[in-house]
Amino acid sequence: MTPLLELRHLRYAYPASGAAARPPALDDVSLAIPPGARLALLGANGAGKSTVLWHLNGTLHPTSGDILLGGKPVRHSRAELTELRRHVALVTQEPDDQLFAGTVRQDVSFGPLNLGLSEFEAAERVDAVLAALDLTAFADLPPHQLSHGQRKRVALAGALAMRPELLALDEPTAGLDPRGIEALHRQLDTLHAQGLAIVLTTHDIDFAHRWASEVVVMDAGRIAARGPAAEIFAEAALLHRAGLRQPYTIHLRDAAVAPP
Repeated sequence: MTPLLELRHLRYAYPASGAAARPPALDDVSLAIPPGARLALLGANGAGKSTVLWHLNGTLHPTSGDILLGGKPVRHSRAELTELRRHVALVTQEPDDQLFAGTVRQDVSFGPLNLGLSEFEAAERVDAVLAALDLTAFADLPPHQLSHGQRKRVALAGALAMRPELLALDEPTAGLDPRGIEALHRQLDTLHAQGLAIVLTTHDIDFAHRWASEVVVMDAGRIAARGPAAEIFAEAALLHRAGLRQPYTIHLRDAAVAPP
């Protein structure tokens, strides 16, 4: 099966600050994302997971390597980036980095209108997304009047209004309370059941353990491991080397079966 999106031998270095060159943020990263993916990118701070995510929709351009959409290389022209972003929607960690319009409705409408939809078509799409994310009551409010969790939902609504095939989420649980995290889990389950491929980064190991089918572990700009979530989370030594821990449920299970 042709991957929905594929990164091949990506290398990326952020611009140097001062005289000293920075080490590469990504170093020979290859990653194939199939349709229907349910993938978590894990790693310590600076491991490169967010940098990978920002390449998925062309927000960052690789220093070298290729990004393929449906098996075809993306050359990062304006036309090809527009086409890439029809298929891949990115939601950043901080919603205020994405929200700029005067009202929630205007913000969520921005993407569909820029795809060339009529105002009527865009309004239908936006109304459906707002209803699905319990945001209809806030449609005519300025986003800055909403709570952090509500603003994160508005940013998600803006991405979903594009009707992508792949949704990329950077730290979606950051700043959410336990109830908000459970609501997010249900929303992602629903979206995945509707056929959406989802890739996310998170420092919340326990959320990743509950949600992901597959896990990629990153360390120092490289992919250290990839595999089914159950197998990766069973590898305590691997996780420790990458600055991670096992989920608490695994700790509790192991403690329960350990000999006295």
